[in-house]
Amino acid sequence: QVQPVESGGGLAQTGGSLRLSCAASGRTFSNYAMGWFRQAPGKERDVVSVINWNGVSTYYKDSVKGRFTISRDNAKNTVYLQMNSLKPEDTAVYYCARGVGSALSTLRSGFNYWGQGTQVTVSS
Repeated sequence: QVQPVESGGGLAQTGGSLRLSCAASGRTFSNYAMGWFRQAPGKERDVVSVINWNGVSTYYKDSVKGRFTISRDNAKNTVYLQMNSLKPEDTAVYYCARGVGSALSTLRSGFNYWGQGTQVTVSS
C-alpha cells in the first residue's frame, strides 16, 4: 500500500520560507511522477507543482513560479517543496500525491495516492 506522508508545514511570516517533505512507501517510487496540491478554505484543491519520475521535468502554478522549488530524492523515496518568499495567499493545506504514471500531469485525476495533508499558514 502506497501512502504518501507529508511533513514540514507550519506557521511562517510573509516573506519567510518553509520546506515540505513527502515520504512515499514502495520500491517503485522512482517510476512515478509526484505532485504537490493545495486547498484553501472554501476553494478547490489545486495543483501547485509536479515533478516527473527522474526530476528532469517540472511544472509550477504561475503564482508560485520563482518562489517554490520542487525536487526529489529517489534513493530516499522523498519529494520536497521548498517555499520561499511566502505570501498570505499561500495559506492552505498542502497535499502530496503520487502520479498514475511517470510523466507530468496537472490534473487531480493524474494522481491516485494522496497524503493526509499538512497545514501551511502565512501571517501578514
